[in-house]
This record gives sequence, structure tokens and C-alpha cells, in this order.
Amino acid sequence: MHIKEFQQLISERYEKRDRQRGTDATFMWFIEEVGELATALAEKRKPQKQEEFADVLAWLCTLANINGVDIEKACRKYTQQNIEGCK
Repeated sequence: MHIKEFQQLISERYEKRDRQRGTDATFMWFIEEVGELATALAEKRKPQKQEEFADVLAWLCTLANINGVDIEKACRKYTQQNIEGCK
């Protein structure tokens, strides 16, 4: 599955509710999932890590959807040869 396809799937399933919630509240849910990922990483819990990575990606897609951002297109900056700003 391509990133664009996953983002579209998230849109089809959740975008109506996500738009009603708005960016600020959705961002807080995203941050909560990032925190859960951090905990899973720190505790080296492989099954939970996989689940939390998926949750973080889904919430990132949600944020992108309600803010009109195509994540796959945005990621092109990392596929170009002369990448600036990468550490």
C-alpha cells in the first residue's frame, strides 16, 4: 500500500468526525499516540511498538487530511537528490 492509499483509507473512515473535532483536538490525540509509542519503545515491547507506530501514522494522516496536506507529496522532499535541512 502506498502512503496516499493509506491516507485515503483514513479519510474515508474518519474524516467527517475528524473535521468536527478540529485540528487542535486532533493534534492532542496525535501527541497522546506519540507518547504511547515512546513508552512502548522505552519498554522494548515489540507487539506494542508495532501497534503504536500504526496509530501514530493513522493520526498523522488524520491531521494531514483535515489540513489539506497530501503526505506522499510532502515526502517527496526526501526523495530528491539535494536534500537540504536533513540532519
